[in-house]
Amino acid sequence: MDVAVRPVRVALVGNPNSGKTALFNALTGAHQKVANYAGVTVERKEGRVQSATGRSISVLDLPGTYSLRARSPDEEVTRDAVLGRLPAEAEQDVIVAVADATNLRLVLRLILELKAVGRPMVLALNMYDIAQRQGLRIDLDRLRAELDVPIVTTVATRKRGIDDLVAEIETAAGPGWGGEGDTWTAPDAGAIRDAHRRAEQIMRATVRPPERPDTLTGRIDGVLLHPVAGLVILMALLFVMFQAVFAWATPGMDAIEAGFGLLGSGVAAVTPDTGPVWPLVESLIVDGLIAGVGGVLVFLPQIIILFAFIIVLEDFGYMARAAFLMDRIMGGAGLHGRAFIPLLSSFACAIPGVMAARVIDAKRDRLTTIMVAPLMTCSARIPVYTLIIGAFIPQQIVWGFANLQGLVMFGLYAAGIVSALLVSFVIRKVFWRGAVEPFMMELPAYKTPDVKSVLINLWLRARIFMERAARIILPLMILVWVLSTFPYPPEGATLPAIDYSFAGMMSHALEPIFAPIGFNWQMVIALIPGMAAREVAVAALGTVYAIADAESAGSLLGATLAAQWSLATGLSFLAWYVFAPQCVATLGVVKRELNSWKWMWVMVVYMFALAYLASLITYRIAVALGGG
Repeated sequence: MDVAVRPVRVALVGNPNSGKTALFNALTGAHQKVANYAGVTVERKEGRVQSATGRSISVLDLPGTYSLRARSPDEEVTRDAVLGRLPAEAEQDVIVAVADATNLRLVLRLILELKAVGRPMVLALNMYDIAQRQGLRIDLDRLRAELDVPIVTTVATRKRGIDDLVAEIETAAGPGWGGEGDTWTAPDAGAIRDAHRRAEQIMRATVRPPERPDTLTGRIDGVLLHPVAGLVILMALLFVMFQAVFAWATPGMDAIEAGFGLLGSGVAAVTPDTGPVWPLVESLIVDGLIAGVGGVLVFLPQIIILFAFIIVLEDFGYMARAAFLMDRIMGGAGLHGRAFIPLLSSFACAIPGVMAARVIDAKRDRLTTIMVAPLMTCSARIPVYTLIIGAFIPQQIVWGFANLQGLVMFGLYAAGIVSALLVSFVIRKVFWRGAVEPFMMELPAYKTPDVKSVLINLWLRARIFMERAARIILPLMILVWVLSTFPYPPEGATLPAIDYSFAGMMSHALEPIFAPIGFNWQMVIALIPGMAAREVAVAALGTVYAIADAESAGSLLGATLAAQWSLATGLSFLAWYVFAPQCVATLGVVKRELNSWKWMWVMVVYMFALAYLASLITYRIAVALGGG
């Protein structure tokens, strides 16, 4: 491709909480894709934008960093991308340093390091409206002269300054800049001290604090960070979130359920019932694919609601406050304060949670965090939890205001959190001892979440969930259908046909192992493909029960389970999924992150042991109380 017309390659670099991702969304909109860097599990976000002159610009959103002296895997990726060292990754033409205008002190040192690389650079002074509202006075001309880089003020959440930024990027790139940067070497301690002194000088020369500082942030923090009131508010927010997962999602779930029901009925109505092949085709489509995939996608509204809460609270600036509040509790359990962010990420999925542990510098603290991250209740557990809760927990109001089903869901999440804290405490006491490093974290300014950015992030999460259903669940449901259908029962058979199938034979062979915890053979069938992904268990149950009982194929799966399982069995199944490592992808990422088969197998053994013990205790107590 001609250098003069090829897309300009731009990398966004900045401190964490600088609004970098919001700026990326403002630049690229929905024209973005998420993948991983070659050879590592760090997330790679790239999008495209077109300048006013029609030139295409490729924008790369790099992980947040405070320095090019990388201390974590995420920071290593950012450093190597800036220096053009990543394998199979094109060198960047322009570096856009993204700075929080309300807090320039730390980012100035990073900007000086980026300048030493020698590539064209533009400084995006983001959240400029908040800086003005706080009364900060920034001498832009002096700052531009001190840094010798073009500066654009932006408000990413309002898309202000975006056109000016794109124009500056195009100017910095020139007609087709493709030169090499200066040879860069990591600064030593003396160079770091010099850069820090220089950053302080620039700060004093260009930024004046407000004469009458805005105390609104301080007043809000006085409440949200209070050791008692702050924790009460945090628990209340979590309580509301889980209540909403049930209360608000019902219309959407009913609509999806009705849609898949109509789809199954329509396929059954148009499929010929003559010959030996067509009934098999109908069974594959209706009982295997529609019952399986539909049984998972019906939970999409609940997952969207959960992610909406997390994204909005993150954009508002509350999540950093929640980490600060939890630091004392987590420190008592032997976890580093920075572990809160990876553990919080694990509520969405354990994989990004495990990967996010890279922000923790100390190897032992990082290992402890990774080992307990899968205990947090990820979104893949939601289909299992909501199915069983809906089947066995009545839909009623307790205490005059609380949904009982939401309370049970809250309890399951709390069980995951408490178990993670207990396991981390044991790891610190048994495997290694020592003081936990102090937790230092920058609290971002409060911001009004951008509706468009929230919707883009929600769409990305929903798309990932649906693609997962197509890529993982669909082929597994075909496998489950095949194993549950063949071979056919012998002549004169008296049991349901599925009992004579491969799945029936395997599950009956394994059933004695799970009988003490109340699992039947259908549940054992669901656990096997459920190792690929937790939500596959729901799809597998839908397929198995549809095949095993044709009369129940058109009814709700929850009603079928309520009729065939005891309450003790249902509760035991919930307990199993609080702890069991039913996700091969997570185990693979753990192996890659720790570069160790040993620790991966330690995780498998201890989580399965906890799952079996928790299910056994739950089942025996429930039976003793009359739930059997």
